[in-house]
Amino acid sequence: MANQENPRKIRIATRESQLAMWQANYLKNLLSEATKDVEVVLVPVSTIGDRDRTEPLREMGGQGVFTREVQRVVIENDADLAVHSLKDLPTVPVPGLELAGIPERAPRYDAMILPKGSSIQLFEEIPAGTKIGTGSPRRQAQLLYARPDLDLQEIRGNVDTRLKKLESGEYDAIILAEAGLRRLGLEKHISFLLTPPLMLPAVGQASLGIECREDDRELIELLNSISDSDTKAEVTAERACLATLKAGCHAPVGVLCQKTENGLEFEGVVLSADGKQRFDVSISGEYDSPAELGKAAAQELIDQGASAVL
Repeated sequence: MANQENPRKIRIATRESQLAMWQANYLKNLLSEATKDVEVVLVPVSTIGDRDRTEPLREMGGQGVFTREVQRVVIENDADLAVHSLKDLPTVPVPGLELAGIPERAPRYDAMILPKGSSIQLFEEIPAGTKIGTGSPRRQAQLLYARPDLDLQEIRGNVDTRLKKLESGEYDAIILAEAGLRRLGLEKHISFLLTPPLMLPAVGQASLGIECREDDRELIELLNSISDSDTKAEVTAERACLATLKAGCHAPVGVLCQKTENGLEFEGVVLSADGKQRFDVSISGEYDSPAELGKAAAQELIDQGASAVL
């Protein structure tokens, strides 16, 4: 990096939502701790996913609605890095960019949030017909598989907006990612977690993905230094599975890849949108070959017929 008299300026392109800004500042701190010879600044970017908070994501082109504009800023050299929630980042690489940074993952499950004063503590206790807000086809399909008597409804907006919609009575319950709530200090709102086998997380859930220009070797080296090897192995397997399935970020696909003493354990599920068809896989593989594990998991799902519902 540059010397202390003339530190290199690193510009981080980020969405403007409260959670995205938290993630960008978290990255800023990681970079500042990794090397003293940089000045880190944020470059806020408005994305189509942020500007349109009413249209269902799958009707807005689905993939890339939270990432395309942020990536473009880096490609055009108006920023040096793009920081994403990795679950929003399509698996098809963008020419000119490299996914070089994957810091340690946060808790990855989904959280059920009920109105203040609710005595419900278990998923099984939720009454039939309960109106649950979630814009995720993955969450909707898994819940409908377990409980077709629930009323799953679209919901858009940032975390605060969704919490306000719950408290106003627009929904009986909502689902948000545990990681986002904890990052914003809002974990008090969690009624209980939705964990496997009921709910498998999204590909890359609770992970950050940091892209830079593929010819910026100095920055790639710095991003590699702040990456977490276990998280990188897990999400590499997960993203390889999604890519092999030829499914998008918002497809009804759930995964759980975890490091064990013997390597990596991978669970995956593909469902039809209505939850009536479900395909499962559970396999293990080598820690040093995560992409091959993800591809093998996807192939098992494809062999079962999962492609028909994607």
